[in-house]
Amino acid sequence: MTDTAWDAQRPPSPELIKDCVHCGFCLPTCPSYTVFENEMDSPRGRILLMRVGHEDPLSSSMVEHFDRCLGCMACVTACPSGVQYDRLIEQVRPQLERSPLRSRTERLHRAAIFALFTHPGRLRALVPAIAAQGRLRLASLFGDRALRTRIGALLALAPKVPMRATTRQLAVVTTAATGVEARGRVAFMQGCIQRVLYGDVNAATVRVLAAEGWEVHAPRRPRCCGALQLHSGFEPSALDLARETIAAYEGFDEIAVNVAGCGSAMKDYGHLLADDPAWADRAAAFSAKVRDVHELLDAHPAQATRHPVTLKLAYHDACHLAHAQGVRIPPRALLRGIPGITLVEPREWELCCGSAGIYNLLQPDAAATLGKRKADNLAATGAEAIAAANPGCALQITAHLGRDRAVPIYHPMTLLDASIRGVAP
Repeated sequence: MTDTAWDAQRPPSPELIKDCVHCGFCLPTCPSYTVFENEMDSPRGRILLMRVGHEDPLSSSMVEHFDRCLGCMACVTACPSGVQYDRLIEQVRPQLERSPLRSRTERLHRAAIFALFTHPGRLRALVPAIAAQGRLRLASLFGDRALRTRIGALLALAPKVPMRATTRQLAVVTTAATGVEARGRVAFMQGCIQRVLYGDVNAATVRVLAAEGWEVHAPRRPRCCGALQLHSGFEPSALDLARETIAAYEGFDEIAVNVAGCGSAMKDYGHLLADDPAWADRAAAFSAKVRDVHELLDAHPAQATRHPVTLKLAYHDACHLAHAQGVRIPPRALLRGIPGITLVEPREWELCCGSAGIYNLLQPDAAATLGKRKADNLAATGAEAIAAANPGCALQITAHLGRDRAVPIYHPMTLLDASIRGVAP
């Protein structure tokens, strides 16, 4: 053990820590404070622990409070003082992973998650098993606490996946539609989990971009952008994947992302690699081109005709889209541009659903409490369907709505594609 909690490799910045005036505006928006009702499980409480860590050794209690943070960044949206909690928690996470206080069992559990979910080939090979366990309802063996245990949550969150997901692949290049103004060459990040479990969303996204005049390039490598690792503190592998992603996508006019967590990470590459002389400039230039697909489409007048889709729709704000990227208006604008869509807003839009990357696999009990709260708020709108722009959110909300309140959850691109093609979503 060292005399202080933090080693010399990018410790939480004392200057950023000083920005917090402990006003408490973050408390009502913080999901972990909502669940645990403990000051040290709030953003300002954790910032205090970060300051203490510059003076005292790391303790198991400190690790627990940091681990309970979802990294949703609702506090960043709420803070009137502009505290960069996102930068601070990003600096703390790798410190925890380098700490001897992280048990071997916990390290192995996290490593196993990354060894599966960030490798599309491995995940694709498991599709038959995922489909089979869904039919057998193995999660029901855990009873009502299925979503509150690590193994039960892993089983209960698994979606219904068609067998075609084992072979479905996007074209590497999709030309822009004829008869519309050409808008340039856009690279499309396929994602790791997204391309396997939600390949239909990726296909819809490419069709929409092409219909709006973009020539879409969808390289199959790299396998992952490193978002899950970055948001969990696995910095070396996150940095390696960031460099691979930059090298693969930097030659295009724009880089489009339809997964909130991926977009958040890719927009952060410039900061993440700022200390790497060989990559700093390339990373900054790359991040400046990254656009959430809703941002990209909303920045240009629509060219493709929208046909009616009659639906009362609740919009769910994914945290890494609304808070980390600040993208809240474009998805709503695109959805309202579909004739027949009636958009309704749930209560507590700013509170995380509990998915938060791999949070629902690491802190399943707290995640389940948040998941039920989010599902109840969405169900209370009386909506016929829900729109969510992140696969983790879709999995979490579906699981907590349950069979009795099952409503379809669509990515906004699925609905926009259906409207452009004139088909039912």
